[in-house]
Amino acid sequence: MPDQLLTIEEYRALGESDRGFTELVEGRVVPSPGAGRTHNMAACRLAAQLERQLPRGLAFALGTDIDLGLAPPGEPGFARRPDLLVFDRTARDPIRAKNVAVVVEIATTGSRRTDYRVKHDEYADAGIPHYWIVDLTEPVTLVACQGYRDAPPVTGTFATGEPFPVELDLDALIGQHAGTAR
Repeated sequence: MPDQLLTIEEYRALGESDRGFTELVEGRVVPSPGAGRTHNMAACRLAAQLERQLPRGLAFALGTDIDLGLAPPGEPGFARRPDLLVFDRTARDPIRAKNVAVVVEIATTGSRRTDYRVKHDEYADAGIPHYWIVDLTEPVTLVACQGYRDAPPVTGTFATGEPFPVELDLDALIGQHAGTAR
């Protein structure tokens, strides 16, 4: 890991790590622990449900960096790698916050505080209009955040018209319910 603060460009030049993934927080490279099989399978199941419902102009990606644009060019930057993101299909790499419609984090025991507090505020500061936090602790819940405002947690089926019409079967993301999504 570099011992100086990095810009977005310097961070991107590092490439992928062979020890899991990293994020850039105030210019510091921060390693992220592996999420585990249940988490990763839930992310894939969520992506499958979303893919069928995305409008034409949007695309999704799993585990892809976003330049949050929270620092001026050439200054120590911020890049997060959410579990899933929905973005403008025409966006080029690196994906920038202004091109993102929804960021999704799947909270785990080791990430709960970061997902509910730190990333919540960073995504809002970056102007990402919608942030969904999925918590796999049964019953599975989804908290939809718009800026700094959070809706109450939803269980069972999450349905919204913003930023696009979508209906998600949250129970189908884990264990015995997996594979039952419409």
